[in-house]
Amino acid sequence: MRVAAIDQGTTSTRCLVIEDGGRWRLAGARRHAQHHPAPGRVEHDPRELLADLRAVLAAAGPVDAIALANQGESCLAWDAVDGEPLSPVIVWQDARTARALAGLGPDAQARSRAICGLPLDPYFSAGKLGWLVANCPAVAAARRAGRLRLGTTDAFFLDRLAGTFATDAATASRTGLLDPARMEWSAELCQMHGVPIECLPPIRAVNAGFGEIGGVRVAVSIVDQQAALYGHGCRAPGEAKITFGTGAFLLAIAGPARPAAGELLPTIAWQMRGQAPVHAIEGGVYDAGACLEWVRRLGLFSADAQLDGFEGPSALSRGIVFVPALSGLAAPHWDRGAAPLFIGMDHATGPRDLVRAVLEGIALMTSELVDAAAGRCALSPRLSIDGGLSQSAFFARFLADACARTIVVPPMHELTALGLAELCGVEAAPLRAGAREHAPATPVPPGERDRFREAVRRARHWR
Repeated sequence: MRVAAIDQGTTSTRCLVIEDGGRWRLAGARRHAQHHPAPGRVEHDPRELLADLRAVLAAAGPVDAIALANQGESCLAWDAVDGEPLSPVIVWQDARTARALAGLGPDAQARSRAICGLPLDPYFSAGKLGWLVANCPAVAAARRAGRLRLGTTDAFFLDRLAGTFATDAATASRTGLLDPARMEWSAELCQMHGVPIECLPPIRAVNAGFGEIGGVRVAVSIVDQQAALYGHGCRAPGEAKITFGTGAFLLAIAGPARPAAGELLPTIAWQMRGQAPVHAIEGGVYDAGACLEWVRRLGLFSADAQLDGFEGPSALSRGIVFVPALSGLAAPHWDRGAAPLFIGMDHATGPRDLVRAVLEGIALMTSELVDAAAGRCALSPRLSIDGGLSQSAFFARFLADACARTIVVPPMHELTALGLAELCGVEAAPLRAGAREHAPATPVPPGERDRFREAVRRARHWR
């Protein structure tokens, strides 16, 4: 079996062709533009993303099935008749709805937590979709004409490419509009956010089938982070992975029962056809790779090889601390007002010190997620990681010390694509063999952890 596994992410669209037995090749990769029309706003051009999908799929050649991973919370509006976008894609990083969501008040916050388990945060799709309905004349006109469709990017891609207007249960659980007790859109939450429920896509199992593209079935569609969880081989409660991409996202299998809402979020890992959903807990750091791209643009480093080879005491032990909050703080703080922060520099501080502090700050913020997850379930002593940062041995070792857990780095770091292929039925487990392991060696002292937490507190009160 040969699967075209498409990972449509925040900065690029990638397609891997993966076959039974673990053979694979990168068929194509295309970067797309990020647009920042105003402070706190992040957008993509849906036409550009659609063109990139078509291009990488064409590069894949003959395949037996197609699988698609989406960004999760990024969403848009489009015309049901001609398929034309009525808005840009509002990206998961976008914070334009922060004030409106805060204005809904504590009762609305409590109802959101009670129904879907998610807080009222700009990260999720609900506020974004409500903003489009309230602020875009073209969206309002399409609604009046009965031609409006709203949804996450997967629903748009599937509608345009495969003629199927649908989403999967895991993606629906990231919107802030799903009632997971009934596995249906919540009329109460849709009304709260001003989202017309009739404009949302039907919800399907991850492997229920999503039409055909060029005569090839779209067998699987799911959120990129959940696909990566499956690709890491996580199946039993407590097994967890962390993906370091634009952000850093931890998911841990919770089991068949829906976990209670808390600092970390309940989410659906996946739902197979004819089966009950598998639940997970999730926490994120909004800015991981995004921080490195930022300091690269500032000229502090120029090549990925410079993310290794650090010697001597940690930046943290020398008082140099970085809080990765370019987009605010996600779990467990949920504070979009937090500011990125460097502290502790002096005349002797150089670019290498600052880059090291950024790496340590991302690892320490991630360790806060791990600690919170361990308080919710019997978390495995081994954590599997992927993404660009996983290729830095220094980062993996520091993360092991910060989390006091063994960090496992699979030899293939395209775990989202691997999970997509396995969800289609490909036998690709051999691609996880030969993983590198980093056992904790020098735990971060409590005093240094307190120094980082104090820096986080200051970042939250900076603005």
